[in-house]
Amino acid sequence: QVQLVESGGGLVQTGGSLRLSCAASGSIFSSNVMGWYRQAPGKERELVASIRGTSRTNYADSVKGRFTISRDTKNTLYLQMNSLKPEDTAVYYCNVQNCYGVNYWGEGTLVTVSS
Repeated sequence: QVQLVESGGGLVQTGGSLRLSCAASGSIFSSNVMGWYRQAPGKERELVASIRGTSRTNYADSVKGRFTISRDTKNTLYLQMNSLKPEDTAVYYCNVQNCYGVNYWGEGTLVTVSS
């Protein structure tokens, strides 16, 4: 079983920064893809960034150059968010997919960017 616990969300002004963390426990291997998704009010959940291992990363076009995803050897996942915009306001979810294609989700952390 896999458990994911996010932290680090909050209220920040436009142009500010936040760092999200996701503590993962259970059967997670470096080959498993981990990622951050977000869901804004009235919108579908979307991929923000993903990482395989510690260096193979993928970003949504809307966050390229502003957000950085990383992962340490204990499978703690991070999302450094800089130059935040009001449109980044959403609940951010941590995700990991195991080798059987099963997805696990955290409960989410709210990020609010004020204009």
